[in-house]
Amino acid sequence: MTTTAPGAGDRAAPDPDGAAAPDNTPGSGAARAPGTPAPAAPAPAAPAPDGTTTSHPAPGTAKTARPAAAQAAPGSSPWQLARRELRRRPAVRVSLCLVLLFVLMAATAPWLGALGGWSPEEFDKSAIDPYLGGQPLGSLGGISPEHWLGVEPVTGRDLFARVVHGAQVSLLIAFAATAIVVLAGTAAGIAAGYFGGRTDAVLSRLMDLTMSFPSLIFMIAMLSVAKDVNRIVLMTAVIGLFGWPGVARVVRGQTLSLKHREYVDAARVGGSSSWRILTRDILPGVSGPVIAYTTLLIPGMISTEAALSYLGVGVRPPTPSWGQMIAESVAFYETDPMYFVIPSVFLFLAVLAFTLLGDALRDILDPRGGRT
Repeated sequence: MTTTAPGAGDRAAPDPDGAAAPDNTPGSGAARAPGTPAPAAPAPAAPAPDGTTTSHPAPGTAKTARPAAAQAAPGSSPWQLARRELRRRPAVRVSLCLVLLFVLMAATAPWLGALGGWSPEEFDKSAIDPYLGGQPLGSLGGISPEHWLGVEPVTGRDLFARVVHGAQVSLLIAFAATAIVVLAGTAAGIAAGYFGGRTDAVLSRLMDLTMSFPSLIFMIAMLSVAKDVNRIVLMTAVIGLFGWPGVARVVRGQTLSLKHREYVDAARVGGSSSWRILTRDILPGVSGPVIAYTTLLIPGMISTEAALSYLGVGVRPPTPSWGQMIAESVAFYETDPMYFVIPSVFLFLAVLAFTLLGDALRDILDPRGGRT
């Protein structure tokens, strides 16, 4: 028989013959009737192929979501992650399309000008009114089936032909100057960060000296003195001369953090030469920040070329340039505002597209640099 001790609640005392009494305490479930089978025990952990055990969740438990690990496929390279991330951002897709459009327009400028039927230096006196000071005939600056974006006042030159050829000049100078800056800055930054010592001291002082110059004033002085030279080559060299220290500082910092990594030490102990370590181990590690920084350099180079041409020390007529066209249109902004608006819009869209694309690449390839 079963007896209950006073003060013990509903807990049953053991039967004198040794049979265990059912447990009726709260939370232990209802008492099982005689002959009722016991609940099944949890399944044991199943061994995984690698020898580890995997536990099975109990029925009714909620499944937990894996936010980042489930989304990123294993073995994805940084470029695959970058492409996947760029596809998710509508603004970046639009900016990438604009960048490709401007590059294609610059590459095919002679054919586009011929498609419009006018060269950038060809005058069309029939499109302007000589009795009104050479103002374009028609509305919106002379836009017509013959002149898709109108004509210049006084000269009657086709604006479409001059804008597409101006894109060729501006992007050529920007890309060439960016290439000089990236190559020189990457080489100097890797050498300063990896070798250290006297090499680092000399290159760091050279970076400080170059950055201490008022670059815009020095560019204006150099371009004003040199007259009988190719202006495109001269502008590319002058802009590249003052731009490399920024890239060198970024690469130097990345190299300092990479040169003491285990794989670099292993390559050094294994007898690899410094050139092999720099090209095989260090350079791939700094390529992400360098690419992101390069994309952000291009809009600055486009703006610098436009500013120098606007000030009259850049590309000279009759070679078209966006900055030069904006400078010439200032005198006509009241009588022919479209002459000012069209090159300004093209310059604005080019700088904006490259800036948005560069910001996105920096967030993906160099997230720590983007936060700082």
